[in-house]
Amino acid sequence: MIIVRRISAILLFTVSVAFASAEPVAAVYKAKCALCHGAAGDGNTPAGKAFKVPSFSEEVVLKESDATLLEIEKSGKGKMPAWHDKLSDDQLKELVAFIHTLQKK
Repeated sequence: MIIVRRISAILLFTVSVAFASAEPVAAVYKAKCALCHGAAGDGNTPAGKAFKVPSFSEEVVLKESDATLLEIEKSGKGKMPAWHDKLSDDQLKELVAFIHTLQKK
């Protein structure tokens, strides 16, 4: 019985740590992207205007595949920095999905 309790405690701790370390995608977007892309993804911020950041709803962005958006996030584009060394692949993929929620068609 003691072994079962220990295993249960270890599993519970492992799951708790995994969920505690995962930052929600909306928080990642707000911290890393919104300064230029804006909270609504419209690029309507001082930095967005200065760097001529397109809205996620513009045709040029809507035409991009998820693979292309992911590559832009990883490697950067123009004045946009690369995020491959600061965000995990899973976080970058979640950001692509989050961008789609901001796109108005």
